Amino acid sequence: MSLKFGSRQLVSEMGAAAAPIIAKIGGRPLQPNRGTPLNLDWVAKARANTSAIERRAATLAARRTVKKEWQAAWLLRAIACMDLTTLSGDDTAERVRRLCAKARRPLQDHLITQLGVQDLGITVAAVCVYHTFVDTALRALEGTGIRVAAVSTGFPTGLSPLAERVGEIRRSVEAGAQEIDVVITRAHVFAANWQALYDEIATFKEACGAAHMKVILGAGDLLTLRNVARASLVAMMAGADFIKTSTGKEPTNATLPVGVVMTRAIREYAHHAGMAVGFKPAGGIRTAKQSMEWLALMKEELGIPWMAPELFRFGASGMLADIERQLEHFATGRYSAEYRHPVA
Repeated sequence: MSLKFGSRQLVSEMGAAAAPIIAKIGGRPLQPNRGTPLNLDWVAKARANTSAIERRAATLAARRTVKKEWQAAWLLRAIACMDLTTLSGDDTAERVRRLCAKARRPLQDHLITQLGVQDLGITVAAVCVYHTFVDTALRALEGTGIRVAAVSTGFPTGLSPLAERVGEIRRSVEAGAQEIDVVITRAHVFAANWQALYDEIATFKEACGAAHMKVILGAGDLLTLRNVARASLVAMMAGADFIKTSTGKEPTNATLPVGVVMTRAIREYAHHAGMAVGFKPAGGIRTAKQSMEWLALMKEELGIPWMAPELFRFGASGMLADIERQLEHFATGRYSAEYRHPVA
């Protein structure tokens, strides 16, 4: 079964070759984030009603409002917003090249034909690797428009000396990385030392230059949703292009309640500062159903412009195989065995 006109249009509008949708708040276009001076009064006023947030998150997981061809279109959109990632201690250049091949062609040819989306050029948004493999990824992705992201700043703990962390960023940018995922010092959040956190992230931003900076909060380590809200605001004030939930290495990673808090912080910042910041949930996202829940969160809390790769990314690789299986079921009416889908 192939996609019909309406759902095909939904997919084509968010593809890599599509014109970016302009994010707006209250009818006014938003600018890319340049940062603002640190506003400690604003940070101090940030609150999080945990029970209300958990109820809101539960409604997203309980509802299934996207069906049939529209569900297939949303799953294709999830692929286009994906950062395929390999961050293991046993990574090799060959593994990175294999990941890049999957990034270039995330769906098998027969499935693309059955869905009728050959002309849409569906790829993932980026490939995320350690600095050592930035050059390998750039060579493997040359000419595709797929971005190369590098984790930096003492990933995943963020506890190396500041000068070393800044040096890591600069080396990855010089190597050609277009995006840098940085890790904050969680101790600054625990101590409510917002000036130190702001200064740290602003220093990272300067070192990133033209590269997009994704600030990893390590939300699972921050203990409370209020801490997540406050750290999100400080990161955006310091110039984050994206705020990201987790490294994927914490015991608790991306959860929908954390997503509610962070997306509402993004919305509040957009209202006050007139600038758009992206969002990246990462860690523990493994199924097609979860991708739908996160996309629903973005649509309902921030709007359709935040459902595009410019402002939304999944830090996930494991869920791509499940998305392929769901799309094959839509196209053929049958679920295929997992081993038939190459692991990303």
